[in-house]
Amino acid sequence: MTVRPQDTPGAPMSLRPRLLGGAPAAPPSVDPGVAEFRPETHSLPGFFIWTLGCQMNQSDSEEMAGQLLAAGCLRSPSLEAADLVVINTCAVREHAEAKVIGRQGLLTALKRARPGMRVVLTGCGVRESERDGLARRFPAVDMFLRPDEEPELALRLGLVSAQAPIGLQTVSTAATTVVSGRPVSAADRLAASRSTALAEDRVARSSTLSAWLPIVYGCDKTCTYCIVPFSRGPERSRPFDDIVAEARSIAEAGFVELTLLGQNVNSYGHDLPAEERFAHIETERSAGRRLDLQSRPDLAELLCVIDGIRGADGGPAISRLRFITSHPWDLSDRLIDAMASCESVAEHLHLPIQSGDDAMLQRMGRQYTLAHYKLRLARIREAVPGIAVSTDVIVGFCGETEAEFQATLAALEEIRFDTVFAAAYSPRPGTPALRLADDVPPAVKRRRLNELLARQHTIGLERNREWLGRDVEVLVERITPQRQVAVVSIAPDDADTAAEPGLDYAGVGVPDLAGTAGEGSVALAGRTRHNKLVHLAGDPELIGRAVIVHIDYAGPFALRGRVVATPIGPSPGVATTVVE
Repeated sequence: MTVRPQDTPGAPMSLRPRLLGGAPAAPPSVDPGVAEFRPETHSLPGFFIWTLGCQMNQSDSEEMAGQLLAAGCLRSPSLEAADLVVINTCAVREHAEAKVIGRQGLLTALKRARPGMRVVLTGCGVRESERDGLARRFPAVDMFLRPDEEPELALRLGLVSAQAPIGLQTVSTAATTVVSGRPVSAADRLAASRSTALAEDRVARSSTLSAWLPIVYGCDKTCTYCIVPFSRGPERSRPFDDIVAEARSIAEAGFVELTLLGQNVNSYGHDLPAEERFAHIETERSAGRRLDLQSRPDLAELLCVIDGIRGADGGPAISRLRFITSHPWDLSDRLIDAMASCESVAEHLHLPIQSGDDAMLQRMGRQYTLAHYKLRLARIREAVPGIAVSTDVIVGFCGETEAEFQATLAALEEIRFDTVFAAAYSPRPGTPALRLADDVPPAVKRRRLNELLARQHTIGLERNREWLGRDVEVLVERITPQRQVAVVSIAPDDADTAAEPGLDYAGVGVPDLAGTAGEGSVALAGRTRHNKLVHLAGDPELIGRAVIVHIDYAGPFALRGRVVATPIGPSPGVATTVVE
C-alpha cells in the first residue's frame, strides 16, 4: 500500500486521497554517470511521516517526504514497519500532543527490537526556548527539528550525499530571533527553501486532486492562548512571483483545487518591499496594529492573478481556489471584492470569532470587537451572496463568566454560521495566557462546550435545509464505507477543514448520510464550492471529477443527493494546457 504523508493513525477518510497504485513509490531516476556511487535502495531507511494538526503541517510533510524520496528512500506502509519515523506534531492542540506522548512507549519498544530505527520530531511541538526539555518529554525521539529546520531533514540524516553515514546530527543552522524575550525561529529561509524544493521536484504532493500552496509563514498576531508565534516565528511572506509560478505549475499538472495557506493567510505581503507595479494597492488594516501596506502585494492581488491563469477553454485553469486561515484584522475591502469578482474563488470563508463578548476578546488578545467582526461579515455576505461561513470558538477561557458565554451563544444565533469548530480551553505551555488564571472548572467547560455544540447542531441543520431541492456542483473526493456513521469534522486532527491553531475539537456523531449504493455504484463523498460535504452514489471513476448533484436530504453536518449530470473536462492529474 502506498502511504502518503498525512496517513496518520486513525486519520479520517476525508484526509486520505485516492490510492494511485499498489506498490511503494519508486526512487527518482538517477543520472547514469553517478548511479554507481549511490547506495543500494535497500540500504536506505524506509520512512513513515505521521502528521497531526493544521494544513500547514500537511504541506510541510509533503516537502519532507519529497526530500526523503529524492534521496532514494521508500515509504513504509506503517509506523511499525518504518526504519525512520518523522512525527510532524501540533502543540497548539492538547489532544494532538497527548497522542505523540502516548506513542513514546510503542516507539521505545520498536527501537529496542530494531536498534537501527530512528525517530524525528518536528512541527509546533519543537520550540527553541524549550528545546532542552524535549528529550525528557519525548524519550523515544532521536532528533528535534523546529518547523523552519524541516528543509534540513535529509541533510541532518546524512542522506543528501551517497557517501554520508545514515546518522543523526544535532547542529542547528537555522536562524533565531526574539519574540517577547524568548528565542524563536526567524523563519527567514523558508521562502527560499520552498523555491529550491520546487525547482528540484522535491515536493511529494499527497493528492492529484487538491494542492496546498503556502504563501506566508509564521504569525505576528497577539492571541494570548496561541503558541504559533513562539513555534513558527514572525510572519514571512513568499515573493509574489514565486507563488504565481507555483500556482501555474499546479494548474499545468492538472490539479482541480488549490488552497493558499498561512497561519494568517490574509496578512500576506505586508512584510514585502513596496514595488511600483503594485502602486495601485492602497489599503489599510481595519483593526489591530497599523501597518504600511501601500504598494505591496496582498492576498487580493494573488487571487486575481491566479484566477487569471486560464486553460485552453478560456476558463480558470484551476477551477476552485481557496485560502485559509483568515483573521478579522486583515479582511480588507480589496480582498472581499476579489472574492466576489474572481470566478475560481470558492464561496466559502473561514473567519474565527473565538468569542461573542468584547471583554473576552480583549483577554484573548484578538484586538477587534464583536461589532467590527459583524461589520466585516456583513460586507462579505453582501458582496458574495450565499457565501458559507465557518468559524472557531473557544469556551471556558480564563475568567469566562456565564454572561460572557451566553453572549457567545447569542452571537451564534445572530450570525448563523454554517459550521462552528468549538473547543474547551486548555492552557498551552509558553503562551501569554499562562499569566491568567485558568479558573473555569473542567465540568463547566464541558457543559458549555456541549451546550454550544447542541445550539450549533440546530443552526447547522437549518442552514443545510436551505439546500434541499437544489442542483449543486460537487467535486467528488473519495469512496466512503457503506452505512458509515458520519462524524462532524471537528475532530482533533481533521486538517481537511480550516480551523485556527490553538483549539481542541470535540466530535459529535450524526445520522447515517452515506446511504446504500445501488448495483454498479459505490458510496462516494465530495464537497461543494461552499465546502458542504455531500454524500452520493456513483461510479468510482467519478472521483476527482465535478458532477451536478440534486440535494434530497440535509443533516446538520452534511448533505445527500443523486447525480443528475455527468462530469465535463479532463480527469485530475492529467497535464493541462495553460494559456499565457
